[in-house]
Amino acid sequence: MTQTEVKLSSAARLKEMVTVLKRHGIIHGVSPAKLKFILEDLGPTYVKLGQIMSMRTDMLPKSYCNELAELRTDVKPMIYEEVLQVIASEYGFAPEEAFQEIDPVCIGSASIAQVHKAVLKNGKVVVLKVQRPGIYQTMERDIQLLKKAISLIKVLNINVGDIDFRMFIDEMWATAQQEMNFIAEANYIKEFTDLNTGVKYIAFPLIERQLCTPRVLVMEYIDGVQIDDLDKLHALGYDLNEIGIKLAENYVKQIVDDGLFHADPHPGNIFIRDGKIVWLDLGMVGKINNHDRLLLKKIILAIVQHDIEGLKEVFLLLDTIKGRVNHTRLYEDIESLLERYGDLDLSELHFGQIMEEVKEVLNFHQISLPTGFTILGRGVITIEGVLAVCCPKVNFIQIMANHVSGKFLSELDARQELVSAGLSLYGFTKNSLELPVQFANILKMAMRGQAKINIDLSSADEPVRQADMIMDKLVLSILSAAFLIGASLVCMTSITPRLLGIPVISLIGYLIALLMAGWLMAKIFFKRLKKK
Repeated sequence: MTQTEVKLSSAARLKEMVTVLKRHGIIHGVSPAKLKFILEDLGPTYVKLGQIMSMRTDMLPKSYCNELAELRTDVKPMIYEEVLQVIASEYGFAPEEAFQEIDPVCIGSASIAQVHKAVLKNGKVVVLKVQRPGIYQTMERDIQLLKKAISLIKVLNINVGDIDFRMFIDEMWATAQQEMNFIAEANYIKEFTDLNTGVKYIAFPLIERQLCTPRVLVMEYIDGVQIDDLDKLHALGYDLNEIGIKLAENYVKQIVDDGLFHADPHPGNIFIRDGKIVWLDLGMVGKINNHDRLLLKKIILAIVQHDIEGLKEVFLLLDTIKGRVNHTRLYEDIESLLERYGDLDLSELHFGQIMEEVKEVLNFHQISLPTGFTILGRGVITIEGVLAVCCPKVNFIQIMANHVSGKFLSELDARQELVSAGLSLYGFTKNSLELPVQFANILKMAMRGQAKINIDLSSADEPVRQADMIMDKLVLSILSAAFLIGASLVCMTSITPRLLGIPVISLIGYLIALLMAGWLMAKIFFKRLKKK
């Protein structure tokens, strides 16, 4: 495509975008529902951006994220001939040389790619994921046009709240680029497989590495049962409660132990085959580094133990504090948050919901959680939704707390008192052993200017007034002493002019010091007289 054709294409697309925005009355503001409808009307690339946006509760208000999470995923499929052209273009030879058969009817079609069932030359049944032709260029063009539209929003002073759309779009584009690289997805599948080698009840599709390119992904076909097909799972004799526990335990392992987790664990991406849980569609993953995983463990234990000070300490150790923190207000907000769950058992808590509320508290105090945590929040909400459907008796935060504390219980129906006692014992031991670490953290907070001593004063006006008076007298005393010392030092020099053998400037200094001292003594004397 020539430069002129690109400009014409962009102009036509911009005109189409403006028509959509005008139809939805964007000049009157952008509500969550309106944003969802706009993205759907703008086409597949914007639907994908909206789906990514729904996971970023740190950058977009919760109401927007919940609405965007409902964006439809079905997109009109490519024609079969177009699929064959993409494969031939990537391989450099005809698809018939690699595949014995390719089903012309796709299994699923999304904004970036579509999936076909195929058979290799050796008879192995596989899944063929083919990227839409020109999708990268289309999305890149739309991103640039969207940035121009944002500039227009600013010029027209359209109310969109406190959302920084430009930064938001840059983040979404980076995530979309990652998802459009099928080699990266193949590498993630390999990494997940290696990390779960010792877990007998977990599996991932086998990759046909020699047939994978950035735009074509070939992997094992999973002939299993989707996890929310409860009737079929019952008919096959599966224990749904056992499936739920194993699913939750493995997702906790991905988060806490591996630092690499499935970012979109909806039912369509989780299948049951031969007694194993099979994770699918690993194009969108979340990552948490070692430091942040340690903080996450502390957050989890502080929440389940209702440890206000412990939770506050973790928040102040985050490297994402944007301003000075009101420590008293932060403590009160955390206390209020934990009190809402104070009378509930672990089995009644929902970690995803708690994480969302934690983010709201931190946002108010200009503290943001690491990026991995924000993606995690949406992932946990999704997995808890899956558990609620297939095995409502399984509680994610209970399994997570047990995992973090190292107290896995062998019986599935163990009493809640055992869990609480185990967590309390772990908390006591941990706090005793971590005194040196806590002291080091206090020093770190002090060096960053975040350590404060809070004094709660009743009838605070009078003490504050007295403190002001003391400070005034202290400053006056220091100034008087400074004039006195300064005048004495000048006396030791040969500076002129002099009066009675003393430099005039020294006499002035002595006079000022004397007046200050006299005024100060008079204030003290009269104050004592009043008391008598």
